[in-house]
Amino acid sequence: MSDETTTEAEQYSIDPTAAEMLEIADECEISTVFSRSRSIKPCSTGSTGGCCKLCAMGPCRLIGKHDRGVCGADRETIAARNFVRQVAAGAAAHSDHGRDVALTLHAIAHGEIEGVTIADTVKLAKVAGYMGIEVAGKDAMQLAGEVADCALAQFGQQTGELVYVGRAPQKRQDLWRKLGVVPRGIDREVVEALHRTHAGTDQNYQSLLDGAIKCSLASGWGGSMLATDLQDILYGTPTPVRSAANLGVLSDEKVNILIHGHEPLLASMIIDATSEPEMVELAKSLGATGINVAGICCTANESLMRKGVPPAGNMLHQELAILTGAVELMVVDVQCIFQGLTEVASHFHTKLVSSSPKARIGDSEQIVVDEHHPRDAARAIVRSAVENFANRKDVHIPNVSEPLIAGFSHEYIRYMLGGKMRASLTPLNENIVNGKIRGVAAVVGCSSPRAVQDYAVVNVVRELIANNVLVVVTGCAAITSGKHGLLTPETAEFAGESLHEVCEALGIPPVLHMGSCVDNSRILTVLADVAATGGLGDDIAGLPAVALSPEWFSEKALEIATYAVGSGAHVIFGGVGSPVANSPVVEEYMISGWTERYGGSLRFIQEPHDMVVATLDLIDGARKALKIDVAAERVLFDMDMRRELSV
Repeated sequence: MSDETTTEAEQYSIDPTAAEMLEIADECEISTVFSRSRSIKPCSTGSTGGCCKLCAMGPCRLIGKHDRGVCGADRETIAARNFVRQVAAGAAAHSDHGRDVALTLHAIAHGEIEGVTIADTVKLAKVAGYMGIEVAGKDAMQLAGEVADCALAQFGQQTGELVYVGRAPQKRQDLWRKLGVVPRGIDREVVEALHRTHAGTDQNYQSLLDGAIKCSLASGWGGSMLATDLQDILYGTPTPVRSAANLGVLSDEKVNILIHGHEPLLASMIIDATSEPEMVELAKSLGATGINVAGICCTANESLMRKGVPPAGNMLHQELAILTGAVELMVVDVQCIFQGLTEVASHFHTKLVSSSPKARIGDSEQIVVDEHHPRDAARAIVRSAVENFANRKDVHIPNVSEPLIAGFSHEYIRYMLGGKMRASLTPLNENIVNGKIRGVAAVVGCSSPRAVQDYAVVNVVRELIANNVLVVVTGCAAITSGKHGLLTPETAEFAGESLHEVCEALGIPPVLHMGSCVDNSRILTVLADVAATGGLGDDIAGLPAVALSPEWFSEKALEIATYAVGSGAHVIFGGVGSPVANSPVVEEYMISGWTERYGGSLRFIQEPHDMVVATLDLIDGARKALKIDVAAERVLFDMDMRRELSV
């Protein structure tokens, strides 16, 4: 990335649309997250977990000769406490998302939201089964009400175990109980994590980090998993859909509406409202040829998987999209939204609308959504966007987009591998055992302006598939993969020979889009199913599978990493360094100590190639432990052997 012919804008991103729009920002003297990230240097003490500001005796910075804060807290305690607080915030964000979805399901079940029905009754029955709710003799709305009640109870539960703990492999459940980290209630674990980290409370780094595991599991096997399941019930379980990604999906002839954030209810209704004849006719009367909806961040992923709405970009594209001059309105809700949007939008005709009562963005327009009549708010937003089309001035839309296929839910992967009658992960396990698939990697997480946008994700994904590692992607990493043409079956041409063969036989990409950041719970479901299917052990720990977040930035990313570790997975973070680097003891414990206790680890590795090397080492180590590191002899089944198959 140090080529002398590279422009300054191209130093920020390998996406040509980003470089193009940043040049416009420079010409117009508009600051963006990219320019601010270069002008504001991160605090080296705070970014490595060495600053404690939990009480008024500080803040205490542990640098140089200072190894203890005023209260006596050492580097290990301070680094661990800071990490736990970040995990708790991430768990709160994802779980509060899940709570809102449960409240929506509850309202629909009781007829409090007009014109909304249950999209997937099969998934509703399945989720009821997970919760131990009797299905027979109940209509969809009655069952939805009982599921919603059970889901909501998980948040305030004070004793016992979260109901979804029972979905983890039995061996994993037994380990959690032995170590005392089974989450009791979602809110309870978040509150306890914050209590642990209050000044003068838990001051043992190992105990603190166990608290982080427990808190994160309340999200991974609680709030996040509930959010994914309930969204499938409400909006449909994803199946593969074709679309396209990048700023080129914006239209210079249509009204452009961008949906950005994480909560899909209003976004879904906005999408529906854009096709209403009244809105389409209004747009045409004002000179547009129609209405175009595109997404940013995880609302993009949710809308892409279920309605084919194209993502205009990942999180770092939110300001760049407005710089095109072609966006009539951007509606935002919660999480990963930059306040800088208000400043960028002020230079253009774009309306910025905040739709969540818990997340007002600067001086953006606030649309208070009546929870019982959200369609009215959706129509008001669409009408406001259409009427704003007349105020559009100069437009500069990069002519860049890439085709993609998204929407590989756990259910579809099973169907894809076994058909309707024999849906199963058995073919996946068999191809891992015989070595055609070396292992599986989940490339997930955010985009950070502290790194070169997309560089690490793209290079990690390309190198992994070249080494016969099947990749699944979620969140901004999924959109990044789409922007760079990695989510089509044709990508198999760049995969290793044996992975190419498997993908060609199934007609799938070697990189599978599995959803938004909250949908990392889908990956937990797949891993638990892989263990249950057999042939690769009986727990998530020990599987030839690794999770990576090459360009992480948020507390949610650390929470996801921690529940993955607690579930038995090895996790590698890259791009922006370690948040606990001020304490080498804590860093080492997250590798060796967590491996010993949970079978998973968290390590921070800066360079993409080094991340891949570490991933392959972990995968090959798991294969060796499973005694599948030698290619198995191909066995041709006769009819008697076929009859003995259990699936």
